[in-house]
Amino acid sequence: MQILKMAAEGGGKEMNEIKTQFTTREGAYKLLAHSEYSRPNRVPFNSQGSNPVKVSFVNVNDQSGNGDRICFNVGRELYFYIYKGVRKAADLSKPIDKRIYKGTQPTCHDFNHLTATAESVSLLVGFSAGQVQLIDPIKKETSKLFNEERLIDKSRVTCVKWVPGSESLFLVAHSSGNMYLYNVEHTCGTTAPHYQLLKQGDNYAVHTCKSKSTRNPLLKWMVGEGALNEFAFSPDGKFLACVSQDGFLRVFNFDAVELHGTMKSYFGGLLCVCWSPDGKYIVAGGEDDLVTVWSFVDCRVIARGHGHKSWVSVVAFDHYTTSVEESDPMEFSGSDEDFQEQVHFGRDRANSTQSHLSKRNSTDSRPVSVTYRFGSVGQDTQLCLWDLTEDILFPHLPLSRTRTHTNVMNATSPPATGSGGSGSGGSGGVGATVITAVNNPSTNGSNNGGPNAPGNPLPMPLPRSNSLPHSAAASTANSKSSVMDNAIASGVSKFATLSLHDRKERHHEKDHKRNHSMGHISSKSSDKLNLLAKTKTDPAKTLGTLLCPRMEDVPLLEPLICKKIAHERLTVLIFLEDCIVTACQEGFICTWARPGKVVSSF
Repeated sequence: MQILKMAAEGGGKEMNEIKTQFTTREGAYKLLAHSEYSRPNRVPFNSQGSNPVKVSFVNVNDQSGNGDRICFNVGRELYFYIYKGVRKAADLSKPIDKRIYKGTQPTCHDFNHLTATAESVSLLVGFSAGQVQLIDPIKKETSKLFNEERLIDKSRVTCVKWVPGSESLFLVAHSSGNMYLYNVEHTCGTTAPHYQLLKQGDNYAVHTCKSKSTRNPLLKWMVGEGALNEFAFSPDGKFLACVSQDGFLRVFNFDAVELHGTMKSYFGGLLCVCWSPDGKYIVAGGEDDLVTVWSFVDCRVIARGHGHKSWVSVVAFDHYTTSVEESDPMEFSGSDEDFQEQVHFGRDRANSTQSHLSKRNSTDSRPVSVTYRFGSVGQDTQLCLWDLTEDILFPHLPLSRTRTHTNVMNATSPPATGSGGSGSGGSGGVGATVITAVNNPSTNGSNNGGPNAPGNPLPMPLPRSNSLPHSAAASTANSKSSVMDNAIASGVSKFATLSLHDRKERHHEKDHKRNHSMGHISSKSSDKLNLLAKTKTDPAKTLGTLLCPRMEDVPLLEPLICKKIAHERLTVLIFLEDCIVTACQEGFICTWARPGKVVSSF
């Protein structure tokens, strides 16, 4: 009895143990205790009642070679430090800037990477009461406060980001379910804004601000039902992925203000979203404890990942481990425009340590090893790393309902047919991705196995008619939007103040301008103002459709690693060149050195 008791205690201790290193096929990642950032006084605070700890990075191109800067919020406080990463120990006694707020708490923040210099940075900070502040923590200046009187939106700011390539435009999401486009050079006005309907579609509407003089916000987006939890711009800045409390991922063409495609969570709200480095895939996570991989081109779910035991709070791609290896010179099939995109993408990555991804010729049967690495952290205090490999992205054979194993060390081998039963030794352990199809999953998606059913082929894919009208292939969507852009160009002139005139194309001359394409302006829009019919979507009706396939209809990924790395729920996951940065709700920002990147001084 005593032995059993000791064993139980020992097991409990082991289960609660925090991991300080983990190993993947590329080597060991190690937690650098000296590189931990937190509040200098380390006074305990009530993490339960506080907004999530968030972290933002910027590089100011400092001549010293240590140009990384870190910003993080803990409770009512906001800190700005030199980030020393794996090179030196963190000096918590010398923040460059520290701010304590009263009556409201910081909830999120974002640096403008386009304008950052060693002398000045532009940092946007969103707050729990709905305001957005523009500050310069190097000059220690507060430039502007937006939505100061809370006339635009009174709800909590959930996400704030600069519009890619712009020095003055930024987008703000609120827990009201609304998003607003601002220009830092414009004021917000002393009265509540009046809006005019610009465009509406399936459970979304976009309004322009109706006023005699230009004022903020430029646009108001009403998206879905409940809080809009996070949004992310595509790598090229042209598309916007939004995840909401209603469980929907919605992807918009940002400039044309059009819906490109949607996806529904297995159940519950979606909390986080990110894009693959090449913009081909989107990963979302949320209250179904799953990570869901969605194809941007095909507008469909291609895989789900199960490893978390609670809500997934952050998903992020690792640009530095994502790779493609080809045994032969690349052959390319597609349009000239696609080819130019491919060349651009390769050029972007050429001068960095990141491997560029190439498009794969779908008719090419030669082996190509593709690996997208992404990570996730959740309220279960666990970090999961996932590999998305060729056998999931380009399945040659129909999925079977039996469990199959795929060794990612040899992703060029043909995928298993599923006839191997529950798998034999050799492919398990670190370095293997297991693709599992589950029968009769439990409602919370936590069933991770179950008896194997006979290997019946899966039903044919659902017809396209079951998807939303806008869920067409990317090429169709692009051609439609270009026609729309031309047709409405004349009708947009009165909204010239909304043009993205300062949004710079990185690969063209600085003088090149991009216009903000607007949809058809309804002559009766004033009558329709705020009369958007929000039709509630019955989850039972979406399950089993393209919006939300059943668990057995898509591959189920298992994580490469799944480690408990904190005592409190995790709220940050950022992949940098030589390390991974995580943070928990206790306010500790941790640096994990990549394999071979630990500096001897530690």
